[in-house]
Amino acid sequence: MEVENTNSGLRFACDTGGTFTDLVVEDGTGGVEMFKAPTTPSDPVDGVLASLELAAEKHDLQLPEYLAQGEVFIHGTTHAINAILTGNTARTAFLTTAGHPDVLLLREGSRPRAFDHSAEYPQPYVPRALTFEIPGRFDAQGAELEPLEEDVARAAVQRIADLNVEAVSVCLLWSIVNPAHELRVGEILAAELPDVPVTLSHELNPSWREYRRASSAAIDASLKPLMARYLGGLTDRLAEAGFTGRVLCLTSQGGMVDAEALAQTPIHAVNSGPALAPIAGAHYNRIEDGTTEYAIVADTGGTPYDVSLVRGETIPWTRETWVGGAYKGHMTGFPSVDVRSIGAGGGSIAWVDPGGVLHVGPKSAGADPGPACYGRGGAHASVTDASLVLGHLDASYFLGGALALDEEKARAALLADVAEPLGLEVEPAAWAVIDVATESMVQAILAITVNQGIDPARATLIGGGGAAGLNSVFIARRLRCQRLIIPDTGAALSAAGALMSSLTVEHRAVNFTTTTNFDAPGVATTIAGLQARCDSFLRDAGVADGDGEITFGVEARYENQAWEIPVELGSDASTATSMEAVAERFHKTHRDVFAIDDPHSAIELVSWWARASADTRDGTPFGRLHETSGTTLESTTRRVYLPTEANVDADVIPWATLESGKPRNGPAIVESPFTTVVLDSASSFEKTTSGNLVIHP
Repeated sequence: MEVENTNSGLRFACDTGGTFTDLVVEDGTGGVEMFKAPTTPSDPVDGVLASLELAAEKHDLQLPEYLAQGEVFIHGTTHAINAILTGNTARTAFLTTAGHPDVLLLREGSRPRAFDHSAEYPQPYVPRALTFEIPGRFDAQGAELEPLEEDVARAAVQRIADLNVEAVSVCLLWSIVNPAHELRVGEILAAELPDVPVTLSHELNPSWREYRRASSAAIDASLKPLMARYLGGLTDRLAEAGFTGRVLCLTSQGGMVDAEALAQTPIHAVNSGPALAPIAGAHYNRIEDGTTEYAIVADTGGTPYDVSLVRGETIPWTRETWVGGAYKGHMTGFPSVDVRSIGAGGGSIAWVDPGGVLHVGPKSAGADPGPACYGRGGAHASVTDASLVLGHLDASYFLGGALALDEEKARAALLADVAEPLGLEVEPAAWAVIDVATESMVQAILAITVNQGIDPARATLIGGGGAAGLNSVFIARRLRCQRLIIPDTGAALSAAGALMSSLTVEHRAVNFTTTTNFDAPGVATTIAGLQARCDSFLRDAGVADGDGEITFGVEARYENQAWEIPVELGSDASTATSMEAVAERFHKTHRDVFAIDDPHSAIELVSWWARASADTRDGTPFGRLHETSGTTLESTTRRVYLPTEANVDADVIPWATLESGKPRNGPAIVESPFTTVVLDSASSFEKTTSGNLVIHP
């Protein structure tokens, strides 16, 4: 069977998670297919190729034949963030201005508990032994106070060579205003260590705050050898397998760039996969329930539970992205899509502490060995094991039958880890695991809704991830959400979001001015420079004139405020160069964020940005999932355990055979090869004409 390809080539989107690698394929005719393969932690590209093999097999094609029809391959990966969290990054040196060796240690002075003075400082991203001070100094206006001592810089570079350093980051004070010293250090490094990758802070992240520039430069440099090998290996192995199209990679800003560009600035790969789920969530909320103002997008993976809040069509952003926890981890220094994560996915391990309290996560069974029911050596009870014991999962139809589950191993693990310590029977113990995981997920959602003054009852819950259906009904009921949507591609929500995303890049520049003494010529020069860089990106990306969009913005604050807020200025460059227009936008944004403004106060305009984006879909709407898989299954019943009904016979209905537009009531289990949705007797549900499952909890 050949793939229908009458309009354009196949578009692949692949998201490599800690447990499964998700593949979504769009065929150019409005059809979408989905595949899952286990992730190989030691070689994530294996999981990518395995998912593509599954797709080729479905169409009775050899992999080279199938890949030859591909037009674009979009990839999201946790490889970068996993390397940071596990310490498997390159041995990196840090060069900084003399007198500032502790910038990576002191951070910005904050800590998780403000009055806990016994807490030790977290370790800096680059240790002091690999930190080198370079004399030379500019002031905040860019005037040279002390010349660069090049002999000291060369001696530091020689020491770096002797220490077998694999990457170098450079962050000198006020390089954002005058980069001459930083550029000269870069030239010395290029001459003395031509094969060692270098990141200069003013080129990567021209931001106002020194720690954020220093941290981003250090993280980026440390990832360059690893991600160059990984992305190079990915593109080479795809080419060897027969793919001749374009390889794009997802970024934490919710867009995508060419793989070669990401290898040059790999810090943008951190958190790239989860950043796309809100884009998909906004799409499904719009087509199923366009009247709901808010959408809570929850993506349940094997290890993490990722949540975000979409307001209308606005994707949430954060200016503070931490790896390893706020204040105790390391800041990337870049704005990114705001996604919060907790360890409560399907592979999360259940355990009882010495006080007899049940916990779920954050430790996960991962892909290897996986939950006990996988039969691969996992010995501890997980959320997946609990769902199997409760009858919510079909042991013979997990991943469409690709992986047979062992209920006896799951039962034994739950008995040893949970039931016996708590003095419970196995089924109530298994439900306790689901209940605790559900409450952890609810608390994560409350943190992004109630804490922002938003009642979650006013929101639609979007359940994504392969394990989402196991308890999303109970999460929605706990939050009082009136509507829950499980999309047809929900089991690979981030990969689906990748196919909806755009080519995107953002460039920044510092130009401090105020509304009381507005530097109109300087701002015009800054905006023109940013626009030129965006135009260059669009040309290099092959975007035809007029097909791309450039929008502008500024980070600004009232006079004497400590922190700036981002202000969108639209796509008209003349708005960004008009003091009156910028001030008006700032007052409105401040009012939206803080509920107050002060039109009589002066405004300090700190840094400017321009964001270029281009739609790669040519206006084609995202299609719906082909429902050929699973049609051979027949509706039946299964004995399941539910908290209010104990053991009850629930209808087991293949997703593909559900009649669109026909409401039904629980108890029921809706199954597809990629997900299982558990519905108790209090819930009603129907499949829409778009192929999605809409549930009223």
